Amino acid sequence: MKKFMEKMEDVFAAAAFAEAGEHNTAREMLRDQKKDQKRDIIDSRPRKEMRAPGVKR
Repeated sequence: MKKFMEKMEDVFAAAAFAEAGEHNTAREMLRDQKKDQKRDIIDSRPRKEMRAPGVKR
C-alpha cells in the first residue's frame, strides 16, 4: 500500500495535468491509483453499538 504522502503526490500530479488540459491523463492517473488499493478485511463480525448510558434509539 502506498504511503499517504505518495497518494497525495499522485493527486496533485493529476491536478496539474488537469489544469494543463490533459484531463484524460489525470483520470488515468487517478484510476490507476484506485486499482492499487486493496481492501483489508479486519474482522467480519458485526460491531457492537457504542452509546452513552441511558440513550435509547
